[in-house]
Amino acid sequence: MKAWFANPWGKPRWLRVITIAYLVWSLLPVLIAVQFSFNAGRSRSTWQGFSLRWYLDDPASVARDDSLILALQQSLRLAALTMLVATPIGVALAIGLARWRGRGARPAGFLMLVPLVTPEIVMGVALFLVFANLYDFVPFGTGTQLLGHVTFAISFVVIIVRGRLFAIGRDYEEAAMDLGASPWESLRRVLLPLLAPAIFSSFAIVFAISIDDFVISQFLAGGASSITIPVRLYSGARVAPPPSLNALASLLLLATLSAVTIAALILRKFGRQEGSGDSAAAALTRIEI
Repeated sequence: MKAWFANPWGKPRWLRVITIAYLVWSLLPVLIAVQFSFNAGRSRSTWQGFSLRWYLDDPASVARDDSLILALQQSLRLAALTMLVATPIGVALAIGLARWRGRGARPAGFLMLVPLVTPEIVMGVALFLVFANLYDFVPFGTGTQLLGHVTFAISFVVIIVRGRLFAIGRDYEEAAMDLGASPWESLRRVLLPLLAPAIFSSFAIVFAISIDDFVISQFLAGGASSITIPVRLYSGARVAPPPSLNALASLLLLATLSAVTIAALILRKFGRQEGSGDSAAAALTRIEI
């Protein structure tokens, strides 16, 4: 016991116990919800056998309920558009902020982090007031939701890409320009390929953030056609919901986990390539040729 108090982290048995307990506490309710999406009956507390009824067969299933189909389509549409708009803007801002050495560089970098540290409920209310009073020519619905998601997601892209930029440094760009490349060529043929893992990861993270968002989507919704999966789940859970909502939530969980897994695999793949030095060497070889 005395030796344990002298070095409690020597054999981290308790850390393992705490970690496992936390994982069970946080993941068990999610697994139970997913399990009852395959329940053969309407009960959400008593298991009545395995079935795909709430995904395909029942009139209230995800495949046959028009409101659930609309929510699924809206979430996927909004997440895809946010991913395609926010990621290029975030990459450009990250490169600009990393290369900016003027007097306003630090304030601009700080302002870029404001959406990231602002509580989402505050961001949702602020965006609602802006579109209701200032930009009232933009109707509530998919357009306002897209602008809100892009505003919120850009900061995540900037953080990911700037971290990658700081890890790369400016040596490869300077080497490319020494070999005769213009600043634009060094950006296009050296820097962007080196930023590829961060860019692809940003695509996946933005998709996961957008498809999972509730507050901004709720405040900026404009009708039944702009209801997303999280909003539909919240509104349906307040009454006696069928297990089809569990099925819809399971699909949302699958999409989020898929996006995060793709980002992790991309980072792992590019990390291995960079460990062997192939990526930078190939980029500089193309410049020299």
